[in-house]
Amino acid sequence: NTLIGTNVVIEGDCKIGNNVSLQSNVYIPKNCVIEDYAFLGPCVVITNDKYPIREKLNHSDLKGAIIRKGASIGANTTILPGIEIGEGAMIGAGSVVTKNVKAWEIVAGNPAKKIKEVPKNLRVLNKI
Repeated sequence: NTLIGTNVVIEGDCKIGNNVSLQSNVYIPKNCVIEDYAFLGPCVVITNDKYPIREKLNHSDLKGAIIRKGASIGANTTILPGIEIGEGAMIGAGSVVTKNVKAWEIVAGNPAKKIKEVPKNLRVLNKI
């Protein structure tokens, strides 16, 4: 029940849950976890390498993101290495996520900052 749009790239050693929606042009690098009911809008880019220019690549240095159950990530968002997006969190379009986002938190901007909490009446899982 996972929706994968056009030109989505999912590299090795990733875990993708059930009922996930990956819109067109999403990039998910090695070592990422996307839990059930997560939504990634068009052109979301997740990164996994803090220091991309070096002589030798040590794959154990690659820290993918963890996108928890029911999180929604807006179009054109960039998520830096090792970031955890909490359950039900919402990321505004065009954001650059440089720090972990708590469960049921709404963040936006560059760098992404907390706007407010998701209202309790809207704390339901995404449906695709």
